[in-house]
Amino acid sequence: MTVAQRSTRVSTTLDAERPETGVGLIPGRVGAGRPRRRSVVGLGLGLAVLALLACVTAAPGLFTGVDPNAVDLRQTLRAPSGDHWFGTDQNGRDLYARIVYGARPSLLIGVGASLLALVGGVVVGVLAAQSNSVVDQVISRLLDIVMSVPGLLLVFLIVAVLGTGSTNAAVGLAVVGLPGFARVTRAEVIRVRSCDYVEAAHGLGWSKVQVVVRHVVPNTVGPIVALATVGLGSMIVASSSLSFVGLGPRPPTAEWGAMLAGSRNYLEVAWWPAVFPGLALTVAVLAVTVVGERIQGLTR
Repeated sequence: MTVAQRSTRVSTTLDAERPETGVGLIPGRVGAGRPRRRSVVGLGLGLAVLALLACVTAAPGLFTGVDPNAVDLRQTLRAPSGDHWFGTDQNGRDLYARIVYGARPSLLIGVGASLLALVGGVVVGVLAAQSNSVVDQVISRLLDIVMSVPGLLLVFLIVAVLGTGSTNAAVGLAVVGLPGFARVTRAEVIRVRSCDYVEAAHGLGWSKVQVVVRHVVPNTVGPIVALATVGLGSMIVASSSLSFVGLGPRPPTAEWGAMLAGSRNYLEVAWWPAVFPGLALTVAVLAVTVVGERIQGLTR
């Protein structure tokens, strides 16, 4: 057998054994780009929804010219139509207008609570990690006590004591969310504190405050921001839960949770007062969760 015949035979054998995947003999490449494309598409959709929600929250008047609190008892529980896109509620108020104006309290309570919990948690976490063992143990045990109480129960207790309203609801949610941020911050500070560049900064005579501000805190931002974005969806749901039981913004303020509560007695005769606010809440939480998970993946 000549060299040319051997080469032809080997080539034929390889062609027969080559998998029909369009990617040759390179393993692990089948559809490798599909998850990445789905991830990019999901992130794009999530960011688009969040941008729309931000615009609605900032300027609801641009999306509807109807007064969300205008009562018209002649138009009670009207089905969706050209005059009322999402129908009307039990008081004849336009549901589309109330959902648009309800985005502001529904989202701002969750965002405000997340920011308060983040700032407070970072301060407490840094203090625990940078203090002596006694202070660290005291702070850790206090955080354990707060985390041992069911979250919604503790929020209900705090809001019941402080009174109803958006500010008190945000404070109650922040108290519940603070221990999670404090624990993550403490763990990250302890990890970063043992790095060579931190020890070198101490060797150069930097004070503890300088080291924390210039090295420790900047290198713990990633996991903390990821936790905040992932937990924001839970905060939004919790804020709507407070409104559902009457501990959120005071009536007649439009709020998605309060709208769900007001519609539960009319489900047998009208589905739209419950479906559209619930759909708005679901879309907002899904968008926040998708974006948060992508950010969390980037910080790993």
